[in-house]
Amino acid sequence: MRDVSVYVIDDAEEVRDSLAVLLATAGYRAQTFASALDFLSVVRPGWHGCVVADVRMPAMNGIELVKELKLRALALPVIIMTAHSDVPVAVAALKAGAVDFIEKPFRDEVLLKSLRAARSLARDRQADADGSEASSGLSVLSPREREVALLLVSGLANKVVAARLGISVRTVEVHRANIMQKTASRALPDLVRLIGSHDTSE
Repeated sequence: MRDVSVYVIDDAEEVRDSLAVLLATAGYRAQTFASALDFLSVVRPGWHGCVVADVRMPAMNGIELVKELKLRALALPVIIMTAHSDVPVAVAALKAGAVDFIEKPFRDEVLLKSLRAARSLARDRQADADGSEASSGLSVLSPREREVALLLVSGLANKVVAARLGISVRTVEVHRANIMQKTASRALPDLVRLIGSHDTSE
């Protein structure tokens, strides 16, 4: 894992430093940036890894960063960090193309789990280039959304899903709404059928 880069973007120096220590301990190669513009000034096509960025930053916020990376065709998964009051902003970041958002303060394992899922998504996106129509319904979901979807269709309540994943109930509700919209599922049974179809096609 030492060759996996994580680009931490946050205007708070203490956040950058603490995350760099955490990531190094977990075996990642961390690079930190004080702003989105600092990162964009050096990032190049062909870079691999994952971006972890705060949603509220001066000059360019996390949503604008996600959009700019897409404009430059830089396929770097972006995880957005947000305060609880910024959840609606984080939802906008998901719609812009971020793969996940995590609420501050968060446990170390919450970030590490999100990073593992983001790496998996990056690999899946490459595989999906020639994927089948049958799997397209789930391929639009982020790793976290897939995780939430699987727990929901197993019959777990939002509160239980939140506890299982170490996130807030509000975050589960946001993901649930996005899942239903992205998969065009009108109700939970539709989602159950979609996931069942996807599983049997693999």
